[in-house]
Amino acid sequence: QVQLVESGGGVVQAGGSLRLSCAASGGTFSRADMGWFRQAPGKEREFVAAIRRSAGRTYYAESVKGRFTISRNNDENTVYLQMNSLNPEDTAVYYCAASVNYRSNYAHRLSYDYWGQGTQVTVSS
Repeated sequence: QVQLVESGGGVVQAGGSLRLSCAASGGTFSRADMGWFRQAPGKEREFVAAIRRSAGRTYYAESVKGRFTISRNNDENTVYLQMNSLNPEDTAVYYCAASVNYRSNYAHRLSYDYWGQGTQVTVSS
């Protein structure tokens, strides 16, 4: 059983930055693909970014490409999401997710086995 705990959310002005963290426990973090998703009020949960277990290959949604960076520290069992140039459309609850089995579709919610409780990010205009 893997537990995921997100932190780092908050309120920021448009153009600002935040760094989200997701601490994992209860499993072999280095063997898990990790992802970040977000859900705005009244909208479906959507893919933001993912990072593979080995080689650290990364993937991004078009809406965040060039602004967000996903990274991981396997020694600290933590995955990060650095968010720059934030805009009000980035306002959402951000969720960390872990996939313990390899699945090719890193952007689909059903590819992930474990989820954190979420952290709120609010970007004011």
